[in-house]
Amino acid sequence: MIVVVAPGQGSQTPGFLEPWLAESRFREHLGEISETVGIDLVAHGTTSDADTIRDTAVAQPLIVAAGLLALQGLDLDTHRHLVGGIAGHSVGEVTAAAGAGILSEEDALILVRERSRAMAQAAALEATGMSAVLGGDEDALLARLVELGLEPANFNGGGQIVVAGALDALAALQADPVPGTRVIPLQVAGAFHTRYMAPAVDHLRTVAATIATREPSIPIWTNRDGSAVADGREFLDLLVGQVSSPVRWDRTMAAMADSGVSGIIELAPAGALVGLAKRALKGVPSVAVKTPDDLAAAHDLMNGK
Repeated sequence: MIVVVAPGQGSQTPGFLEPWLAESRFREHLGEISETVGIDLVAHGTTSDADTIRDTAVAQPLIVAAGLLALQGLDLDTHRHLVGGIAGHSVGEVTAAAGAGILSEEDALILVRERSRAMAQAAALEATGMSAVLGGDEDALLARLVELGLEPANFNGGGQIVVAGALDALAALQADPVPGTRVIPLQVAGAFHTRYMAPAVDHLRTVAATIATREPSIPIWTNRDGSAVADGREFLDLLVGQVSSPVRWDRTMAAMADSGVSGIIELAPAGALVGLAKRALKGVPSVAVKTPDDLAAAHDLMNGK
C-alpha cells in the first residue's frame, strides 16, 4: 500500500521551486495558483529570501502550492488506484484534502489563504514561539510543560515533540531542559497548534461553512488522532480545529503501519516526513519528491518497481 504525504510549515527553503518552473506546465499552474491566493508565489518560490518565505501568510500558500504541483506531476487522478491513502502534516492537510478530492483545488487555495492570514494575525497578538524537543521521557516532558505553561504542538514520532508558548517559558525550558532532552528553538512566528490560535479557528469556521466538500476518493487520515475519516465535511471540520490542537503525526504514522503501508511518497517541499518515517516506519521505502526529476522514482514506487 503506497501512501502519499504532504509536509507542513518549515519545509520550504529559498529557491526550492526553481526546478519546477523550468517546465512550462508547472509554471503555468503556479501562475494560476498565484492569482487565486493573490500572492506572487512564482517569486516567493524562486527569488524570495528565507525571512520572506518564513512569514506565515506566505509560507502556507507556498507549501500547499508546491504540493499541488507535485500532485499534478504524479497525475493522481489517473493513478489513484495505485495509492492506498493520503495524509498531511499541519497545513499539509489542506494539500491532502485536495489530493483526496475532498476539496477542489480552488477551495483548498482559498482555505489556505485564509488559514495563513488568520494564523499570522493570531500570532501577532502575543510574543510566542516553538521549540523542538528531542529525546527524553515523554511523560516527564509533558509534566514540565504544564509547570511552564507551555503546550505540546506536534508529536512527530521518533522521540521528537515540538512545544509552543510564551517566549520566556521556552527560554526557561531551554535553560533547564528535562534530563535526556535537547531543546532547539524554531524560526516560526508563533505558537501554532495551541490555545493561542483560537482566534484563527473562529475565522476559519466561518470560511469553512462556505466551502463545499466531497467524500474522499482514497483513504485519508487526520492529524487529530491518526484515525481514517470517511466523511469530507468531518475532515474539513477537523482540519479547522487542528489549528489550535496538537498535530498527532505519531498516531498518523501508526495508522499507516496498521494499514500495511509498503511505501511512502512525500510531496514537495519534501524531506521532513520521509525522515520521520525512516525512524518510525523502519524498512518502508520512500521517495521525496523535491523536484520533477524525482517523479520517475515516485511512479516506479507506485507501480511496485
